[in-house]
Amino acid sequence: MKGRMGKVAVVVGAAAAAGLTALVVKRRMQTSGKWARAMAIVKEFEEKSRTPEAKLKQLADALVVEMHAGLASEGGSKIKMLISFVDNLPTGDEKGVYYALDLGGTNFRVLRVELGGDGAGNIHQEFTEASIPPALMCGKSEELFDYITEKLASFIAEEDPRYSPPAGKQRELGFTFSFPVMQTSINSGNIIRWTKGFSIDDAVGQDVAAELTKAFERKGVEMRVAALVNDTIGTLAGGKYTNKDVIVAVILGTGTNAAYVEQAQAIPKLQGPLPESGEMVINMEWGNFRSSHLPLTEYDNGLDEESLNPGEQIFEKLVSGMYLGEILRRVLLRLAKEASFFGEEVPSKLRIPFILRTPVMSAMHHDSSSDLRVVSSKLKDILEISNTSLKMRRVVVELCNIVATRGARLAASGIVGVLKKMGRDAPQENGEKTVVALDGGLYEHYTEYRECLEQTLNELLGDESAPGVHLVHSNDGSGIGAALLAASNSLYRGSESL
Repeated sequence: MKGRMGKVAVVVGAAAAAGLTALVVKRRMQTSGKWARAMAIVKEFEEKSRTPEAKLKQLADALVVEMHAGLASEGGSKIKMLISFVDNLPTGDEKGVYYALDLGGTNFRVLRVELGGDGAGNIHQEFTEASIPPALMCGKSEELFDYITEKLASFIAEEDPRYSPPAGKQRELGFTFSFPVMQTSINSGNIIRWTKGFSIDDAVGQDVAAELTKAFERKGVEMRVAALVNDTIGTLAGGKYTNKDVIVAVILGTGTNAAYVEQAQAIPKLQGPLPESGEMVINMEWGNFRSSHLPLTEYDNGLDEESLNPGEQIFEKLVSGMYLGEILRRVLLRLAKEASFFGEEVPSKLRIPFILRTPVMSAMHHDSSSDLRVVSSKLKDILEISNTSLKMRRVVVELCNIVATRGARLAASGIVGVLKKMGRDAPQENGEKTVVALDGGLYEHYTEYRECLEQTLNELLGDESAPGVHLVHSNDGSGIGAALLAASNSLYRGSESL
């Protein structure tokens, strides 16, 4: 009996062990299968995001075609090619005290710039920065402009009395408004649409400078809007002030745009006599560029469909800081859903749109620690995902690289398209340099993105042409540029300034 019991126990024990082994093997197979699925998703995303040189050159050519169409007639192209009414960029002779409001996205700045004239440059500048409360981004026009004016009033109230204007003169301001505007003069223009997460319906079609002036009157601020520009034209003006070879400006920040100096005779839609300078600055609004050559994925299509402006700003949604982190989140969410990448449960925070901002993506992408501890801490702090393996963290970094590389290479192809339209994509006979001024947090702070853009530009231009094209960072160019254009268009230009 005892022997028989012993045999039963051995059999039962062996069966249990075999069952446990089978369970372990099954789990390993499941884990292996899930990992294989995760890798397949990553591979597919990488393939669909590829930007070979030939594709980028096709995109540059497609952009040139759209530029010609946009210059020919209003509505002729998805890119607006807006006439800026800036036909003279700063020379260095501007003198006096001027202000700028720079509304470029979720933050805005108030600046005061003191210019010395006679090539003395920017003597002194001060600024303050504030963020736009989310409620005002989708509220009423009056609320937004009142809020901005209150910040401007506080800035003026705290300044040195020596900046007070003489009797009979008003302070003058350049307003950098980085949203599509149909310009009607140097200091007036109607809002075409909002971008970058803003949606203020009652402002569309209104003169943005007039709306700001009404807020000045409501809040008792004595100020004249002397110039209305967008951040890209401000950057072009600021860049030109310090480097006479600057002829193109590109913004890579929350959103993206480009502006350049066009020959006035090459603008069929330009009405009236040609400007004396023979030139006109064009605000491209290239964020709305669209082409069949753009490497769109299901994540981009989903982001676009669920955005505030579906079908619009497709190029911007691939390359700018507003969206790169969100593309990454969407890929991670699919990994979590279809491959249980972060465990059996999909992390709830990962379902929240725009929770993963591009600065966080940049920090993870730049993580150089051996155990990728920055990636680990960001996943834990923002998405509440703990206990990630090094293997998983490496996948996250690889996804950051795919998203950033695609964006940077597309931005480079856009720059090449602009240079091509200007005849500046080949060496100049007179040896002239071509300088592109860049600004925006994405370009300034996302090192991997910036370096990839620069390498791609050289790749596309080739060994012969690349040495003649230079990229310069025009730090705070948009705000300073607006103040410079206020000076260029001052009511008191030529008389004793403030």
